[in-house]
Amino acid sequence: MNTSGKPSIVILISGRGSNMMSIVKAAQNGQLPVTIAAIISNRPDAAGIEFAQQAGINTTIIDHKDFDSREAFDQALAQEIDTHSPALVVLAGFMRILTTEFVEHYAGKLVNIHPSLLPKFKGLDTHQRAIDAGEKEHGASVHIVTAELDDGPVVLQARVTILPEDTARTLATRVLEQEHQLYPKAIKQLIS
Repeated sequence: MNTSGKPSIVILISGRGSNMMSIVKAAQNGQLPVTIAAIISNRPDAAGIEFAQQAGINTTIIDHKDFDSREAFDQALAQEIDTHSPALVVLAGFMRILTTEFVEHYAGKLVNIHPSLLPKFKGLDTHQRAIDAGEKEHGASVHIVTAELDDGPVVLQARVTILPEDTARTLATRVLEQEHQLYPKAIKQLIS
């Protein structure tokens, strides 16, 4: 139970959770006035879970492989999230496409970060696609999640110049650095 008086958030991860780590650090150092109620992963081997446990944050694993359908997994996930009554549900490298019912259940409270300047380059391989398209800049967008993939209203964006020598990897590294600063700022804006 959240007794801090700060809005609580639940963070969903599938992997190492570098964006989750930046949010946790921003909350710990007072830059982000939230209580992180829980970090939930759909993968038991997610490296970010260990970081969260070491930070003293409540963690839960709900393995999507234990469910017969996407709907059944999303229902179990929603039940767990709802026990925390979060102000926001934050997707931080959560690699699952969520059902319309799940998204509607958290309408306006479900946020994601995407490695492109939305509405450009929805989906995967955004860095290579931006380079291949001859874009001059690329970046990241925090957006409200809607039923359509990478489509909801943009909250904040960070821009990165594409350099002539950039590869998908070098561009991804620079975009990720921006994501780590952008996501806590966007969450702060949404909760205030």
